[in-house]
Amino acid sequence: MIAAKSDYNSDDEKKLVQQVFSNAISILSDEDQKLPQVESVLPLLKKGIGIHHSGMLPVLKETIEILFSEGLLKVLFATETFSMGLNMPARTVLFTSCRKWDGKETRWITSGEYIQMSGRAGRRGLDDKGIVILMIDERMSPAAAKDIVKGQANPLNSAFHLTYNMVLNLLRVEGINPEFMLQRSFFQFQNYANIPTLCEKLKKCEQDYNAIVFEKEHEISNYFNLRQQIESLRHQLSSIISLPKHIMNFMNPGRLINVINKNDNFGWGAVINFRRRPNSKFNDSEPIFTIDCLLYVTKESAKSGYLSEIKPCSDDQEGVMHIVPIQTSVIRAISSVCIYLPQNLQSLDSRQSVWKTIKEIKKRTKGNLPLLDPIEDMSIKDKNLVEIVKKIELVEEQILQHKLHKDPATTELYKKYEKKAMLKNELKQAKNELRQAWSLLQMEDLKCRKRVLRRLGYCNEQDIIDTKGRVACEIDTGDELVLTEMLFNGVFNDLTIAQCVALCSCFVVTENVKEDAPKLAQDLAGPFKIMQETAKRVATVSKECKLDIEIDEYVDCLKPFLMDVMNEWVAGASFSKICSMTSIFEGNIIRHIRRLEELMRQMSCAAKAIGNTALEAKFDDGIVKIKRDIVFAASLYL
Repeated sequence: MIAAKSDYNSDDEKKLVQQVFSNAISILSDEDQKLPQVESVLPLLKKGIGIHHSGMLPVLKETIEILFSEGLLKVLFATETFSMGLNMPARTVLFTSCRKWDGKETRWITSGEYIQMSGRAGRRGLDDKGIVILMIDERMSPAAAKDIVKGQANPLNSAFHLTYNMVLNLLRVEGINPEFMLQRSFFQFQNYANIPTLCEKLKKCEQDYNAIVFEKEHEISNYFNLRQQIESLRHQLSSIISLPKHIMNFMNPGRLINVINKNDNFGWGAVINFRRRPNSKFNDSEPIFTIDCLLYVTKESAKSGYLSEIKPCSDDQEGVMHIVPIQTSVIRAISSVCIYLPQNLQSLDSRQSVWKTIKEIKKRTKGNLPLLDPIEDMSIKDKNLVEIVKKIELVEEQILQHKLHKDPATTELYKKYEKKAMLKNELKQAKNELRQAWSLLQMEDLKCRKRVLRRLGYCNEQDIIDTKGRVACEIDTGDELVLTEMLFNGVFNDLTIAQCVALCSCFVVTENVKEDAPKLAQDLAGPFKIMQETAKRVATVSKECKLDIEIDEYVDCLKPFLMDVMNEWVAGASFSKICSMTSIFEGNIIRHIRRLEELMRQMSCAAKAIGNTALEAKFDDGIVKIKRDIVFAASLYL
């Protein structure tokens, strides 16, 4: 709506935009020039407004970059892709959000990401200063804001990791081996560079540990171990009790629960209500429950809406009662006590009155609130729970009989020994870090990968590669082991060109598509099932060879979202037609097809390595059929 009313270009600038745009898209066919993305962007560009993200057609992204660099775009809506590798300064940079999805979770942007994007503000020779506007659309703690704006730049760490292709190519070269490469990698260099710092850390840990000396150390050690044992058992007990199927029937308003999140002990809080939502990740799994709980927290952290950023407040400090959404996993104990809650909890006074009630209950019970019995009150029928309860009773009896239990000096000794025990763990960790720094990293991973290669027949016991190994050396765009196994099993021999291309597309799709897997036709479903079985066999062998791998996750990495799309593309369908068959952005489709063309070239070389000329010709024909129209249009920068 705002864009419809805004116009930042003069008539002369609009003519220039039209001319640049027309020249840019002239390399496309008449049909491709009518794509929705192409037709919809021109009216915005004429008004001086641009859009730039990874899902756009490459020719449009390049056109927008050229227009922006020439000053014909006054406003550009862009993702961080625009700030990477492009010299495109602007007068003002505006962040519409401080959070981003990184593939695993939605998190605050890092200081390095902020520096990278905000660094576009201010054009050298044109502006005296650059303006950066950071829009805060949700609660943010002062610490989080400081980390973004004033934090350190992201460290430059090596992303070196082993692949089967790398191992096989190193094994085939005389006079060199994978161990040689590992030892001389930047990854290993960084590891060696940390050794002086780790030595200093170890020396300090040893000094701090040896400085703590006291009498009755053996007795207090035994007592400390008993206390640690019972804490561990109680943690196991709470993990069973806090399962939604056991706990949710007792989460009525006013119920007092004990909340501990990692190292933050919030103590006792009061349940207000709970919400239930289906688990979108797994359709057949239990629903997810979110419990709204009143907890006593610090005033500063109460401004945040995330449990990870909220900090507990001790009883003797001035804090506030704050409504915090929690998961059942952070509940450590459930009291049999239910308190009265005011009808209106919006005001601070009414929430603080709940804290006064909880404090009074803690005072009367001397901090030992009565708990719901998991067997009698909650009727939990779990064999493990019964065994844990018996062990707790046994350890509690040993603690009560210990001669230090009733000794007045035990409290002070216990705290002293607890500190020494923490230092002992730090000392052990420092020794492990130093030992790991001196060792050759990823060596264990290399040994496991060599076992896999021997089991599958890629090399022998003397690490001399066989025919399968030489074939796998040709493939690095897709999973070299699965593709090589399929080649030697003759999977591609009886397939048509379209089926081969469609099957190979499963190895180049990397993004998580929200849509369900497509219902494939029989001519595609059969080969896809064979490919999954091959991947499962490779994953099973890898797991047996001690590689850290999940079989189901490994098989799920082969994604069929472009199989029917590529089948139509090879058959001669237009780009607009294949775009209508999937929810993947046009630019991402082109990027996947270009990677597919690279994989097909490697498969052609692999077929040549085994002497299968018919299969080599089939892959070459597949390259010719997919390399056409807008997908392989020339870059405007050339």
